[in-house]
Amino acid sequence: MTRVATRFLMRGALLTWICATSVLLASLAGAVDVPYLTGRVVDNAEVLKPATRERVSAIAKTHEDKTTDQVAVLTIPTLGGESVEEFANRVFAAWKLGQKGKDNGVLVVVAPQDRKMRIEVGYGLEGTLTDVAASRIIRNVMTPAFKDGDFDRGIENGVAAIVAQLEGQPASAGTTAAFVGESPAGHKPAFTFEGPDIPWYMRILLGCFIFGVIGVFTVIGVMTPGMGWFLYVFLIPFWAMFPIIVIGPKATVGVLALYLVGYPVAKLLLARQPWYAKAAADLKAKGTTSIGGMVITSGGSSSSSSSGGGFSGGGGSSGGGGASGSW
Repeated sequence: MTRVATRFLMRGALLTWICATSVLLASLAGAVDVPYLTGRVVDNAEVLKPATRERVSAIAKTHEDKTTDQVAVLTIPTLGGESVEEFANRVFAAWKLGQKGKDNGVLVVVAPQDRKMRIEVGYGLEGTLTDVAASRIIRNVMTPAFKDGDFDRGIENGVAAIVAQLEGQPASAGTTAAFVGESPAGHKPAFTFEGPDIPWYMRILLGCFIFGVIGVFTVIGVMTPGMGWFLYVFLIPFWAMFPIIVIGPKATVGVLALYLVGYPVAKLLLARQPWYAKAAADLKAKGTTSIGGMVITSGGSSSSSSSGGGFSGGGGSSGGGGASGSW
């Protein structure tokens, strides 16, 4: 592995850490206070009718009486720049939803001005109200109503779908297909992927880091005679796995296919260039050559700058199970 490549990796990792820290500090600076828990429905954004609040509270209370699961709803005008995942996690911790030892609480957060929402799920219910199920409720039950400006319908149907999932019952007629992920005719889609639920800024930072690192090694491999074909094989698992964090598996398949075809094509085209042929001849005769100011030896090391460290990938975390969405 070349030293200059390792140097690029270290610089990229440092820049990513600095950017992530800056974003985190900026988010904390404008953090919204956690409202008091005054009932099963806390409508601080004042988007629900009194009758809707009563019905949603009744649904949640009936379910709690049957199972001890606690379902609560919070509407808040704005998140103040904080991600909906971080805010929901703070509220969940402050409100301590669910029974001690069971962790069987569910929190629905809706921020109308930011057009963001989240279903935060306690650890004890993650096996029943999975991230996939929560995402489907957001996407197919709540989002269409919110787009129509109908928060009453979106929140009431969303809570009803959550309770139906927790109780293992079919959802209501208007939400059954969306809730279980089937078409109205009852046919399951061939394949559905739920993308990673991470904030948009973290997705950008991870994308810059991941594609920056493996992209640098890919360019080095394409431009370097000899060890370039070793790097081609070496980088396949990295192109097959790391992009999933940012763009999901379907898009990753396309990116991997582009890499598998594009890398050898680019390398074969470069092999026709005079400088590439000269570099290959120098490596064979002298054991060293220079490409764009980077010194390459037949052992695969480069030269002029000192560096250290190994290859590493980035990852994000949320405050627990669940799903987020926007409209």
